Parts: sequence; structure tokens; C-alpha cells
Amino acid sequence: MRRLVLASQSPARLNLLRQAGLAPEVIVSGVDEEAVTAPTPADLALALAEAKASVVAARPDVQGAIVIGCDSVLDLDGQAIGKPADAEEATARWKSMRGRVGTLQTGHCVWDTASKRWVSATASTVVRFGEPTDEEIAAYVASGEPLYVAGAFTLDGRSAPFIEGIDGDHGNVIGISLPLVRRLLAELGVGITELWAPAE
Repeated sequence: MRRLVLASQSPARLNLLRQAGLAPEVIVSGVDEEAVTAPTPADLALALAEAKASVVAARPDVQGAIVIGCDSVLDLDGQAIGKPADAEEATARWKSMRGRVGTLQTGHCVWDTASKRWVSATASTVVRFGEPTDEEIAAYVASGEPLYVAGAFTLDGRSAPFIEGIDGDHGNVIGISLPLVRRLLAELGVGITELWAPAE
């Protein structure tokens, strides 16, 4: 079984990979996300994913491993929205998003450190936001959850009742598109079933 490394500290991404039968270890890249720029939200998500995966793939202690890096941003009217800086910003974001449609862009980069090859792509999922009341938004922000996620919302957490629906891969909104990961691995000549952890 190939060693698999997730270059992300996101618990949601780790959980999705584990649910799909994989057993990645986590190594956080330490990339300064503020220093990475790109012309569009999709390009930014991809650039961040490539930066994270490349930094971790270059480490001497991961040679021979498969490294996956991801990063998500919400595209709302062409503006890239990442994690809110504070509760006030999270509240303002939700008040501007309610009743509207955005696109969650998640960049994916997969490195095969054995062959020194890598591939990357961005997955896009349309998100239709509901119309939570000011009181509901205040309660959600007070929970602390939106401060740790791109776009200040989750599909699998407390804000799930405020999402009317999505068009596309739900895993992509949570943090990682498993179908896209499978396709990227295949481009590198690696079958995703080769990375499955042994059944207990």
C-alpha cells in the first residue's frame, strides 16, 4: 500500500478520505495563504492547492508518498471569499450571501513523489443559499463554526439548514472532491483502490 499524505489541516477533508477507505497522514504545509494571488477565485483555489502540495512533496521525509493538497474559496460575483477574519466579517458575509447563489471552488493537487510527477485541477459546485434570519445568523456566528471554513459556511455542520441546495459534488463543498481525486490519481498511473487501507 502506498503511503498517502494530506497536505491540509482540514478535519472535514481527512474525514471524507477516511470514509472512502483511505488512511492519510496529515502534514500541514505552512504556506502563507495571503501571499498567494491569482486572477479568479478558481485560479486562486488551484494556486493554493498547488503551493500546499508542492511544499509538502518537497520534504525529505515524504519521498515515495502520494501527496494531496486542497484549498477552497467561495466565488460570489467573481470575488474570492475565504475564511472570515472575525465574527463581524462572518456576520456581514452571511447577510450578503442569503438568498443568493455562489460557486464553491476547490483546487486539488496530487503529487507522486516517487515519479516526481504532479497533476492538478479545480472542482466547482454551485451553492444556493437560503435566507436565515438575523437571529439565526447571529446564533450561527456565535457557535464559532464559520470562522474556520471558506465562505463562512459548511454543508455538513450547523449551517446545513441554511443551504437550500447544490449543483455538483457535495464532497467538493465539504472540502475535497473524491471523483476528481480518483481522476487525478489515474493520470499519474495510480488506482485509488491501491490506496485503500486494509479492512479491519
